[in-house]
Amino acid sequence: MLTGFWILAGALALSNLFAAGLKLTRSKEQLHAMGQAWVEDFTPNAIKGIGVAELLGALGLILPPLTRIAPVLSPIAAIGVAVLQVGAGITHVRRKEYRMLSANGPLVILAVVVAVLGFILF
Repeated sequence: MLTGFWILAGALALSNLFAAGLKLTRSKEQLHAMGQAWVEDFTPNAIKGIGVAELLGALGLILPPLTRIAPVLSPIAAIGVAVLQVGAGITHVRRKEYRMLSANGPLVILAVVVAVLGFILF
């Protein structure tokens, strides 16, 4: 079960690191040009804030159990990642970008599974 946790948490963390990296290193205009039309609804600072939240979520998934310092923070981080993805899904529904939900839905499920496994293990 621990191996499964690490595989799933690692995949979720990598997904969040990638998304955070884009939001933290690209401008609003660059993100829009990449097909992320949702940025129209947010200020550049809000976009960076979402990126920071994703980065913290990724670190929170991996570092606590890796360092064995307060490993219960990992499933709590997974819940935070799920909340971020639910918010993203709400934004896409509001903008009628239903195809984007095909990314948010699985990430919410993955985050919930990681949280449950984390609470069982830690």
